[in-house]
Amino acid sequence: MRIIRKTPRTSNRLANFVKHVGSGALVCTLLMVPSGVLGGGGLGYSDAESLLLKALREVRLAQLDAARKTIAELIVRYPNYRLAHLVQGDLWLAKAKPLQSLGNTSQPIEQLVGLRAEAAARVQRENDSFKPDQVPANFWRLPTAQQYALAVDVDKSRLYVLENQNGRLVRVADFYASVGKAGAGKAKEGDQRTPLGAYTLKGAVSRDKLTDFYGAGAFPLDYPNVWDRLQGRNGFGIWLHGVPSDTYARAPRASDGCVVVSNPDLKLIEKFIAPGQTSVVIAQRIDWVDREIAGRQSQGLLTAIERWRTDWQALDTPKYLQHYAPNFTSDTARLPEWRAQKLAANAGKTWVKVELGNLSAVQYPGVNGLVVVTFDQNYQSSNLNGQTRKRQLWQLIDGRWQIIYEGSA
Repeated sequence: MRIIRKTPRTSNRLANFVKHVGSGALVCTLLMVPSGVLGGGGLGYSDAESLLLKALREVRLAQLDAARKTIAELIVRYPNYRLAHLVQGDLWLAKAKPLQSLGNTSQPIEQLVGLRAEAAARVQRENDSFKPDQVPANFWRLPTAQQYALAVDVDKSRLYVLENQNGRLVRVADFYASVGKAGAGKAKEGDQRTPLGAYTLKGAVSRDKLTDFYGAGAFPLDYPNVWDRLQGRNGFGIWLHGVPSDTYARAPRASDGCVVVSNPDLKLIEKFIAPGQTSVVIAQRIDWVDREIAGRQSQGLLTAIERWRTDWQALDTPKYLQHYAPNFTSDTARLPEWRAQKLAANAGKTWVKVELGNLSAVQYPGVNGLVVVTFDQNYQSSNLNGQTRKRQLWQLIDGRWQIIYEGSA
């Protein structure tokens, strides 16, 4: 690959271009991971993003011929990648005249605004300050049966894949993602915002029910979840999905509230999805911490859950009911009705055994001291047996973990 020596003329022509896309923040080494080689503990991009960032690095180093070859390779692989075409046009134009900006115009053309924002978001990924072995602070505990979890950082336009390796989370891949046109914090139908919260991905929507608009597939989120409903939020149809066939990627703020990724990326991501099991955290900004910190944060809650279980199993109904907050609600009853039901039910039993399995604890993003807890409950007693998948919301109130919601998951 021939290296172009940096000359004053070349530097002047590229100065605004480099400044605009943020290439000055690029590190000089990029991790190149081909499409399909993701997982197993290695971090990586999709191959399209690797090639784009490689080209921008070459621009920064004034290696224009190399950058043109890289972009040409990218376009051959992904002919519908509009940002790549834009960069290619700028690289050829740089031979003849100084560049004002990415797209070589100062006019606020809507499509160019979106492409510039996409370029900036992709370059920003190279400037991430968290360490490779850090994990999102939200995942306090995942059951062994849940192999993967996803986290979406709205500010960074990024979707991260975490692998659960025997209770030890490992970040294995990440992808550029678009969210709502109005940003995040969905509250009502039609507000074009992406919800912030802890969700579960449902099963894939059947392909025969999808138009080309959704691209390679679609996976609905369980929005509105219990917490959303308690906050009076509404709306529906929040999905993780792809893009139309004539598009490689959308601008960072382009959907009606869904999380949108390129079709090649979605085909990779769907390998990490177990319908009805995969947890998805969507946060304005993901807080990355050392694994040990996330583990320590969960200890107080896990202790409270165990005390709740043993008090119930001991038929100590007054102590059992103390675990429920004054504002507690279930799907059918508030605390006074719940208390009456439990007092009556336990009065007729001589023994109870309660076992919890596959327990998940996810700290709710943006809400201090709120955790979504899900588990398999095996209940046996002197007059009733049953198994169910249960969901609880635990909240730290006045320094004590208390249950504010309980129902079937």
